[in-house]
Amino acid sequence: MTEHTKRILVFSHRAEVRESIMNAVGRRPAADLGKVRYVEASGVAEVLSEMDAGEVDLAILDGEAQPTGGIGLTRQLKNEITDCPPIVVAVRRKDDRWLATWSQADAVLVHPLDPLTAAETVADVLRAQRVPVVRAARG
Repeated sequence: MTEHTKRILVFSHRAEVRESIMNAVGRRPAADLGKVRYVEASGVAEVLSEMDAGEVDLAILDGEAQPTGGIGLTRQLKNEITDCPPIVVAVRRKDDRWLATWSQADAVLVHPLDPLTAAETVADVLRAQRVPVVRAARG
């Protein structure tokens, strides 16, 4: 069985932050997942357009993005999109992890990004996404 290439949306108003995220996660975060393809977004309109299109497997949002940060945007997306893809929020301070939890993010990365941790976190979130949820029949 061949896995399709995973599409990861990376959002930050700063190109260097998007680049640092993509470099930390890498082109293949785990051997069992195959390669990933990045789609960059520098503004909220681009994020909304990509998420609405339904072709994003995972989004990584910069919690420090301006003027709209990834934390508030994550909460908005989680509350407005049915079957919202998983979202990882990147924050600058470990103390901001609680904000990412409030936002309903699936995982949190803390700058400076460690490539092993970043790749492992993204791989774990992608793996969790592909596990089908089986509900028992009631009757």
